[in-house]
Amino acid sequence: MEYVIEMNHITKQFGEFKANDDITLRVRKGEIHALLGENGAGKSTLMSVLFGLYQPEKGQIKINGKEVKINNPNDANALGIGMVHQHFKLVHNFTVLESIVLGRETTKGGVLKMENARKKIMELSERYKFKIDPDAYISDITVGMQQRVEILKMLYCDNDILIFDEPTAVLTPQEIHELMKVMKQLVEEGKSIIFITHKLNEIKEVADRCSVLRKGKYIGTIEVADTSKEEMSEMMVGRKVNFIIDKKESEPGDAILEVKNMTIRAKHGKDAVKDVSFTVRKGEIVTIAGIDGNGQSELVYGITGMMPIDAGQIFLKGKDITHESIRKKCLDGLAHIPEDRHKDGLVLDYNLQENLVLQTYFTERFQKHGFLKFDAIRKYAEELIKKFDIRSGQGADSIVRGMSGGNQQKAIIARELDRNPEIVIAVQPVRGLDVGAIEYIHRQLIAQRDAGKAVLLVSLELDEVMNVSDRILVMYEGEIVADVNPKEVTTEELGLYMAGAKRSVNHGV
Repeated sequence: MEYVIEMNHITKQFGEFKANDDITLRVRKGEIHALLGENGAGKSTLMSVLFGLYQPEKGQIKINGKEVKINNPNDANALGIGMVHQHFKLVHNFTVLESIVLGRETTKGGVLKMENARKKIMELSERYKFKIDPDAYISDITVGMQQRVEILKMLYCDNDILIFDEPTAVLTPQEIHELMKVMKQLVEEGKSIIFITHKLNEIKEVADRCSVLRKGKYIGTIEVADTSKEEMSEMMVGRKVNFIIDKKESEPGDAILEVKNMTIRAKHGKDAVKDVSFTVRKGEIVTIAGIDGNGQSELVYGITGMMPIDAGQIFLKGKDITHESIRKKCLDGLAHIPEDRHKDGLVLDYNLQENLVLQTYFTERFQKHGFLKFDAIRKYAEELIKKFDIRSGQGADSIVRGMSGGNQQKAIIARELDRNPEIVIAVQPVRGLDVGAIEYIHRQLIAQRDAGKAVLLVSLELDEVMNVSDRILVMYEGEIVADVNPKEVTTEELGLYMAGAKRSVNHGV
């Protein structure tokens, strides 16, 4: 059997912690090979070894049958290996075009020559139906668009072996469908793909074979067509997982959060949020659904105080909090699980215990006369780590940057929910998480609701929207175009609202 990649007996350690423990992975030419495992199972570490970001302590790598040494990403690129990272490696103040050619620039007499690069990028964009604006700045485009830029970067370098690390975590259902088509197209053109994901539906849809890792060890490789989702999830988690969310009927009480006539102008002049009004009551989960980039992010930024609003009012339990500081809003009972956990949720170079008290370090419990009580902070952090099952190499002392995405997310959720808030605003809380972690986080949100708290969930995942919500608001171009009951609406109907093809009469209630 001809393998395009063989990673034999790879071991990668960080101190005492074995992130990869004697793992063997073999990928055939022209296949989509899924790599499945829980958060922290060692998938991204293994791919970072293949891409030259890490050097393994043991093991060998063969490309097309020849043993190779990959010292850095330039070596990987020279061998035809490209990677789209889970957290994109893009320069925010560069344009799309500059980001794609970075490191592969054409110059003449010391001057950048962009004409040919622009032409090639537009041709690629056309061929794979990526509608990109080459002159837009990375900081101004949606996360879905940023991912397309990462994929174009690989295609621009003519890589043959493509690593996609959690590529669908940030995409809408429509974008995921498009990406799957692109992946199939790439394989038909003779490329080989390693596809890291937690989403079993996607593996069933596009992958030929799937290798499973658990806690740093290799569990096995299966033929996807012959294996059920239940069997795959059990290999991954080591136990049976419940895919159906058990929840009792909601019993909404008084209004907790009221948003009245909120308008936020976007940078480019048109309104990102247009005269939006809605209420979230005690004991209910209201979900804002919509395709990425329709004002959901700005709406949440406006409510939480991360962005000024141009008109409207926000009430928390009847109190006007429109112009309060972020800290004051938190103290009033607002918790926020942000969309971008790296930018807005964590201080990456702080350790885990410091991140767990970011909202409370100034309280009497954790400081006296301005001096932090380190013993109290550690004790509290260890309680949360246990309660929320946050896994990391050095426990409370782990630097957060080095933790897996799912465990970073659990840290934010632990910090926010443990403050006993009145309302939890959760923006894509399960983005990039495995089935075990998703099940856990959904249970946490439902527990908040059942304890008489309010939950405002923003999600791009239709499954999540349909399963977790008690009420669904759909946003399209900055407006709420529907207010529907998940029991009375189909996913097709929701899709029409999301695409702006349909509006419900009683929206905005």
